[in-house]
Amino acid sequence: MDVPSGQPQQSQPAELFTPKFFTVLREGYSLDALRADAVAGLTVAIVALPLSMAIAIASGATPDRGLYAAIFGGFLVSMLGGSRYQIGGPAGAFIVLVLASVTKHGIDGVLLATMMAGAILAIAGWLRLGTYIKYIPHPVTVGFTAGIAVIIFASQIRDLLGITLSGKEPGELIPKLEALGRAIGTTNAAAVAISLITIAIIVILRQLRPTWPALLIAVIVTGVAATLLSLPVETIGTRFGGIPQSFPLPSLPTMTLAKVEEMLPDALAFALLGAIESLLSAVVADGMTGRRHRPNSELVAQGLANIGSALFGGICVTGTIARTATNVRAGARTPVSGMLHSVFLLAFMLLAAPLASYIPLATLAGVLAVVAWNMAEKREFAALLGRPAEAAVLLATFLLTIFIGLAEGIAVGSLLGGLIFLSRRRKAARDARDTAIEDASS
Repeated sequence: MDVPSGQPQQSQPAELFTPKFFTVLREGYSLDALRADAVAGLTVAIVALPLSMAIAIASGATPDRGLYAAIFGGFLVSMLGGSRYQIGGPAGAFIVLVLASVTKHGIDGVLLATMMAGAILAIAGWLRLGTYIKYIPHPVTVGFTAGIAVIIFASQIRDLLGITLSGKEPGELIPKLEALGRAIGTTNAAAVAISLITIAIIVILRQLRPTWPALLIAVIVTGVAATLLSLPVETIGTRFGGIPQSFPLPSLPTMTLAKVEEMLPDALAFALLGAIESLLSAVVADGMTGRRHRPNSELVAQGLANIGSALFGGICVTGTIARTATNVRAGARTPVSGMLHSVFLLAFMLLAAPLASYIPLATLAGVLAVVAWNMAEKREFAALLGRPAEAAVLLATFLLTIFIGLAEGIAVGSLLGGLIFLSRRRKAARDARDTAIEDASS
């Protein structure tokens, strides 16, 4: 039974793995609920359309792979997940990991790692490990999120400024900034104008008209302007040849024992980040609605969704906080809204794929710059810096994420957080013992 989060929940073992979609069907699904879910699903699809393509491009993949992830993976997340409101799809947090994996192993390796990560997530859910994700220290989640935001923004500088590089753009932050700095003279004024207009439209509309689809409006306005004015900027069409007006049949990536062993570290990193990101998103939805998600059911769904996404050529899938929050604010009532969001995206791709060719890459870079800015929990980051112990965990996670890697940042941050927690528990126990001795002696 689905109960508000403020009430105790007595769940049978089978109930822990029952998707909320089936719970909704068991309770009865009304026409009013379908109308509300359809409006919410369309709203989220409008947001997800440019974002899915932008994330895929920033991840080193083609834009269609982001759409496949949102369509096929997103559908499975909603249908099989443990949250009524979760929206699944490609996430900005994965850009760093997927880009590194694409660079090293190619897209076929990424698809294999995505399938392996899906299997790991499903097994973790079946082992009921979802319950323990919440024990990751808060400074760790703030630190790695801020670190990812910095890396995402740095990855978009080239397209934001329209810079032309003589060679391949380095993946590491410092070499990347050095290469971009050397090529700063190739900055394209038209690309800069497009990216600034994109950011301005999104920021202004979110302030003045928060219910309007700011991302889509920014994409349409800048795409039309660039086309009508014949601006010399790169577009999805000039770099990728557009996106297909169909979807591929399911197929398995190349799978050998040696390849599986090679991709295991990437798969573990995908699975770890996917588990954290999806359950954080579900918690956000709980806080907005008063409901309670089923974490282990959610992990199983995330696992199956990643397998499904990879089968259709899509990149990694996870629960997405911004799109899930949009879903709730748009009036969603059940997981059907998330399923419809995927159906609407499929319709957009089948009907309007040729128009995507005209979208400037500077526009999508502007979209991701806004995403990076919103990802960084700036107030929380500043507040944690004021507490020495939490600041140490925060900065260790943040700096390691930027300069070494996400997995190392989370591992070291969690270890430091655990040591600090144990130290505080020991001190509290010692203080309690001392107090008891004093009371006894008096």
